[in-house]
Amino acid sequence: MKIAILQTNPVIGDFSGNRQKIIAAARNAEQSGCELAVFPELALAGYPPQDLLERSSFLAAHDKALADVCREMPSIDILLGCIEQRRHIDGGKPLCNSAFLISKGQVIQKIRKQLLPTYDVFDEKRYFKPGAGSQVIHWKGLRLGVTICEDIWHSVIVEYGADPVERLFAENKSVDCLINISASPFQRNKEGVRHRLFQSLCCRYQVPLLYVNQVGGQDSLLFDGRSLLMDAAGTIRGKCHGFTEDMLVVETDDWSSQLHEAAEEDPLAAVHDALLMGIRDYVKKCGFTSVVLGLSGGIDSALCAALAVEALGSKNVLGVALPSPYSSVDSLEDAEELAANLECGFEVIPISDLFAAFQESLKTIFAGRPEDVTEQNLQARIRGNLLMALSNKFGHLLLSTGNKSEMAVGYCTLYGDMNGGLAVISDVPKQLVYELARFINRKKELIPIRSIMKAPTAELKADQCDQDDLPDYAVLDQILELHLEEHLGCDEIVGKGFDRQLVADILRRLRLNEYKRKQAPMGLKVTGKAFGCGRRYPNVQDFQD
Repeated sequence: MKIAILQTNPVIGDFSGNRQKIIAAARNAEQSGCELAVFPELALAGYPPQDLLERSSFLAAHDKALADVCREMPSIDILLGCIEQRRHIDGGKPLCNSAFLISKGQVIQKIRKQLLPTYDVFDEKRYFKPGAGSQVIHWKGLRLGVTICEDIWHSVIVEYGADPVERLFAENKSVDCLINISASPFQRNKEGVRHRLFQSLCCRYQVPLLYVNQVGGQDSLLFDGRSLLMDAAGTIRGKCHGFTEDMLVVETDDWSSQLHEAAEEDPLAAVHDALLMGIRDYVKKCGFTSVVLGLSGGIDSALCAALAVEALGSKNVLGVALPSPYSSVDSLEDAEELAANLECGFEVIPISDLFAAFQESLKTIFAGRPEDVTEQNLQARIRGNLLMALSNKFGHLLLSTGNKSEMAVGYCTLYGDMNGGLAVISDVPKQLVYELARFINRKKELIPIRSIMKAPTAELKADQCDQDDLPDYAVLDQILELHLEEHLGCDEIVGKGFDRQLVADILRRLRLNEYKRKQAPMGLKVTGKAFGCGRRYPNVQDFQD
């Protein structure tokens, strides 16, 4: 027999669109000779629906869409991630995160997710009641052990009290295949961790694994798909393409498949593809068709523009240079060259006169005070206002271009360069920005070499350079990764060979600028700890590490 793995890209709450996508994918699987189609976690609602789960109208719309799926389904059976409303509540939450086996228009079995994550971006205990035990689906002579996402991650990230997979095999001595339906977000270098986990399970229990993962961008979260078939020896026998909808057909006689992709993808290419998908999905799912962004001639805006053009097409991207009295001729030339290379729209709006008008308006009240960061921020805010005006007038989504290193230490201006609807690289450290720029230029120079090679500068005062105010980015990024992703404190970081005064200053800046990040546009998550819903720190606090 044949089973289809179907990684779909839902829109949260678009029950009509998600239903049609599921029906179309199931028909495609049936036409390929499959008898069972397996979809990701919460494929009908989209993941994560968050507080929409608290609205009775949302749950009613979900159940109506489920009834429509059952009525419209072709003859193929499906295993579908659904919201399950508990009709007879015996305590706990009224919902379960479940997998429904649907055959001949009827839901014939339900599997409930047991491990409900609450770390980082997850908060499933807020909404769901955990399932009480592991179950096997008896389907056409096969015994399928079905788990949902976190159920196979026991002890890898969080040590849970129960191990659903261990319980599954303890209670069912004979299982032909382990199935895991997931909505597992992407982060850099996560695929290797997944594969090692899957290999350990397959080898331990001597069974193949079907892993079915959601794909697509949902707000800041990026789902990479990369669903796969792994045999009982821990060898990948088939793998869906990453960052796009795909189907993999599995032969159950020998648990084999036509191999789409075997090797792990280059981690740098994966980050690149994740950002492309994130831009494309956020723009389109929010109802936009085009974007605008400021082009400074520097590396950050150049990278964002190149990604936007690749994601959306050159005709849908407008780059705007906004030179001030401190902007170099080189910077304007580099911005113009970039736009020409990318073949996107390009405009120049000088801000010197506007900056002078602001200075004149403030001259009396500022009398006797030297110029400082106030005047620098004025330039950034003039630019931010002009870019927002273009966004409003022409319906473009404004992209913010600040990187993670700058966001961490507050090297950015509220209501200025932080303006925007999507912060494309706010989870991309500066060193990774350079790597991605070189990756984009691997076949053809799109980002001008001078933008990559020159010392980074905001050009908000004469002869300014980022390293006048910040430590070397290579050092800064290492310290930030140790603190943000590995959760090390000052003493522990110093113990790894870094200067104490430097570490203390970086952590001080990180703490003081929380208020800025709370007001920043939503960013695309590609690292283990982004500045977003997965990092929850108060603005007002005085814990000094």
